Amino acid sequence: MSNYRSYSEVRSEILKGQVSVYDLVSNHLAQAEAHKDLNAFLEIFPDEALERAKQIDLKIKENKQGKLAGMILGIKDVFCYKDHKVSAGSKILEGFESQFTATAIQRLLDEDAIIIGRQNCDEFAMGSSNENSAYGPVHNAIGENRVPGGSSGGSAVGVQAGICMASIASDTGGSIRQPAAFCGLVGLKPTYSRVSRSGLIAYGSSFDCVGPITRSVEDAALLLEIMAGEDNLDSTSSSKPVEKYSDLQAKDKKYKIGFLGTALDSEGLQSEIRNVYQNSYSILEKAGHEVSAIDIPYLEYVLATYYILTTSESGSNLSRFDGIHYGHRSKLSKNLEEVYKFSRAEGFGPEVQRRIMLGTFALSADYHDAYFTKAQQVRRLIQNSAIELFKNVDFLVMPTTPTTAFKIGEKSSDPLAMYLADIFTVWANLAGVPAISIPAGFDQDGLPIGLQVHANFFEEKSMLEFANDWSKLIQS
Repeated sequence: MSNYRSYSEVRSEILKGQVSVYDLVSNHLAQAEAHKDLNAFLEIFPDEALERAKQIDLKIKENKQGKLAGMILGIKDVFCYKDHKVSAGSKILEGFESQFTATAIQRLLDEDAIIIGRQNCDEFAMGSSNENSAYGPVHNAIGENRVPGGSSGGSAVGVQAGICMASIASDTGGSIRQPAAFCGLVGLKPTYSRVSRSGLIAYGSSFDCVGPITRSVEDAALLLEIMAGEDNLDSTSSSKPVEKYSDLQAKDKKYKIGFLGTALDSEGLQSEIRNVYQNSYSILEKAGHEVSAIDIPYLEYVLATYYILTTSESGSNLSRFDGIHYGHRSKLSKNLEEVYKFSRAEGFGPEVQRRIMLGTFALSADYHDAYFTKAQQVRRLIQNSAIELFKNVDFLVMPTTPTTAFKIGEKSSDPLAMYLADIFTVWANLAGVPAISIPAGFDQDGLPIGLQVHANFFEEKSMLEFANDWSKLIQS
């Protein structure tokens, strides 16, 4: 069967009768079986996917198919899907079955997408390597015992290994873009509020964004177009009209592009990534764009601000998983206090416990103003500086990650080193602006390198068009 690079290629063959949706699903199920060792999926839905494929093939014969007929998706194990298990990669929710479907997922199903299974992820989306899952680490399909990135590592590897055509994941501080970079894929984080969070198990409620991991910018644009829009079930969702993102027009327009000058001087930036980044600067200049080095105000504070705020929000969000309201209940407990203590100690892994403790400390009465309130003030400064920045440039370009995919176990004993893997991605989440990571080359070991484009609030359309054109320039 063809090695499709985009859904448009698949759809063309489906509508011409050259391939059936049933055959496509069968092929992807075979890939899932062949790549079980990667641990990308926690659960595959073979019977359900094949039955749905039959129904969609009938719709196609009657010319009643949706926009995503034949699109085979994986969903990160943080999305509710009615009558299916969801665990957020945690033992505390083991065996839990959802009673409703997340809005973003339902909108895709309504357009005849097929969900092939739920994908492994760092526990409660907390991690940068997918080593924190209660169900074992995900392995990058590139080999050499490499991490796929996190927290959406299973989502990236599912696409990378051909088990699904695209994945739907969440991005709190880079959890879509970083795995996409490590696996040579496209990862899109939209503007905060552009896609409903209803049915997404929360990590940091004011940071979490829903987006796709795909093989092409074209597919990312199509999936965003379908998922985006106001939702009465999510009071934070934006009421701004959804543009036709999938209509990616090649632009002759020349843009003002800002490059993060300090990134080139960073000692922690891998040399091959620095070279690719510098080369992309030249490529854009030759294409006629106005490219200039800029500095992002308060950049030295973004990681500290991000981790204070997200751990605080996660500590609050995860308080409901206590053995009483939801989740695992310890059999060792003999009274109410022990139910709370033992259930959470047994159900949560070390990284989740670490972040809950950090958040509890930051929110405590003695330290609330010194940490949480101060971090909120810095976040406001970062958001205001983003507004000013995009008055002077159309797009901001920077590396997605400081290194290529590191080896499993290499950083797991050093939480600070792991947190530094997010240094180039968390700014977009603090500011709330959209960003997309695209494949940009390889290092000397053949490991993928990603670069990311940022745009102003709700400027996904122009960002996607620019990223699509730029990715073609890089690959030419």
